[in-house]
Amino acid sequence: MKIEILGTGCAKCKNLEENTKKAVAKLDGFYEIEKVEDIVEIMNYNVISTPALVIDKVVKSTGKVLTIDEIIEMIKG
Repeated sequence: MKIEILGTGCAKCKNLEENTKKAVAKLDGFYEIEKVEDIVEIMNYNVISTPALVIDKVVKSTGKVLTIDEIIEMIKG
């Protein structure tokens, strides 16, 4: 499973990346986490506000820092 964090490096983007790493650490399986900071790549997802969480090329959340539990539910869901 590929998980992408879209954001240009703001504090919220860094927090979402950290929460995502913590969520993945609680789960079994292989997860690839990639931080996407290139604005053109972010725009390709039609994301207007960051941070955004993308799981397997599907945008799951934009504009907020998800909790670890919220991220786990999105990964499982």
